[in-house]
Amino acid sequence: MKKSMKKLVVMGLCAAVTAAALTGCSSGSGSSAKAPESQSAQGEDAGQKEDAGQEGSARETVNINFPTAATTGALYPLGAAITNVWNTQLGYVKATSQASGGGVDNLNLLADKEAQVSIAISSNCYESYTGTGTFDGRKNENFRVIAGLYYNPNQVVVTADSQINTLADVKGKHFASGAVGSSTEGESRNHFTAAGLTYPDDIKIENIGFTEAVDMMRNKQLDGAWIMAGLGNSAVTEAASTANAKILSIDDEVIAKLQEQYPWYAKFTIPAGTYSGQDSDIQTTAIKMVMFTTAELDEDTVYDLTKTFWENVDKMAESNSVLKGLKAEDAVKDIADLPLHDGAARYYKEIGAIK
Repeated sequence: MKKSMKKLVVMGLCAAVTAAALTGCSSGSGSSAKAPESQSAQGEDAGQKEDAGQEGSARETVNINFPTAATTGALYPLGAAITNVWNTQLGYVKATSQASGGGVDNLNLLADKEAQVSIAISSNCYESYTGTGTFDGRKNENFRVIAGLYYNPNQVVVTADSQINTLADVKGKHFASGAVGSSTEGESRNHFTAAGLTYPDDIKIENIGFTEAVDMMRNKQLDGAWIMAGLGNSAVTEAASTANAKILSIDDEVIAKLQEQYPWYAKFTIPAGTYSGQDSDIQTTAIKMVMFTTAELDEDTVYDLTKTFWENVDKMAESNSVLKGLKAEDAVKDIADLPLHDGAARYYKEIGAIK
């Protein structure tokens, strides 16, 4: 009996020791397993935050060359602002802006695959896409629109003593129509032709720029000049204030003829008080500036470029006045029936700008 009791005590002690040992092992295992589990979760959280903070970090880098215009114009700082936003907001995009010869040059660079995104007036864009006018025989079927931006109005400035009150009155007058082959000269030709004149035979033409034209008007060597630029343009302002100049209104009949022949013209109003001595609204035409790309740039990238541009447009407008008041819903209007890129179209469908 005593032996049995001793045996039971020994067995109980062994069981207790074994249980304690097992408990200790279990506790140790749980503690050491828990730490790696926590570190793993933290690593996953960190990875998720990194991915969220760098949109598209897993995507292959997309390089975008964005030519603009001369460094003294509005397009140069605008291009810099847009590429900066894309670089900041889209982790996979590497965009660079640079000076260029302007719209025609930009479209040629796109066609030659030396640029991926740029800006030009819709008339130049239309001619590039269709291979007509300035781009005769050089059709770029890969041209695609990202967004219609702001309007570039035609401003026909004439001296008050020139006796010019309509475009037809320019016949026989001394007039600056812009540099040969420039967008400005193209506008002069289109409008004077629509007004019934034979260009350039019916006019004493000077193929000079805005600054020289204003100097000649001030010195009474020139009756007027064609200026295509944003409202408040310095050349128009100077002409109005120092050369006793006024801005012509373009009548409905001329505008109707232009719109019938060219799909890019919009009727535009220069509000009274824009320039010195301007007491009433001036009716003219305008052409929209278009930001464009190539069909070869993939849909997802162009969707991101379009969306990011419009989500940051108000911020960019703080230092680029041409963007003030722009709305994404208007980006598909007055773009000369040019094709949208599929990526841009996806964004405009999302916001209800197109069906």
